[in-house]
Amino acid sequence: MVFTTFLFASLVAVAMTLTSTVVAQPPPCVRTYTVQEGDWCDKISAAMHVSTYQLMAANQGAINPECTNLWVGQVICLGRQGQDCTSVLVVQPGNTCETITALVPGLTYAILRANNPNINEACTNLYPGEVLCVQC
Repeated sequence: MVFTTFLFASLVAVAMTLTSTVVAQPPPCVRTYTVQEGDWCDKISAAMHVSTYQLMAANQGAINPECTNLWVGQVICLGRQGQDCTSVLVVQPGNTCETITALVPGLTYAILRANNPNINEACTNLYPGEVLCVQC
């Protein structure tokens, strides 16, 4: 009886250790792109209809925050299952969150920020060429 209790307790401890070290896997990639000569993140984002934020989020660990480590022939993920926004807008000089939301029927400031968590609360960090998800 003591041996059985010890064995059971040991198995429970092993099971708890194994389940606590399981790392959640990201959803599968549903769209990919092969990097070409002269590509950079915003260029790829605009051409392939994917927000700059989504491109970076879908490739965490593969693309650095400055997007300076792309290489020709590299296959990158454009969107993950359940996380693939294809309604995008390229920020133009002078655009603000207000002008962008006015351009897209149904798009609110809250939706714009929820789709693009990289936009700060004051919306002062937009830059020309950035690609934003404008899906309502």
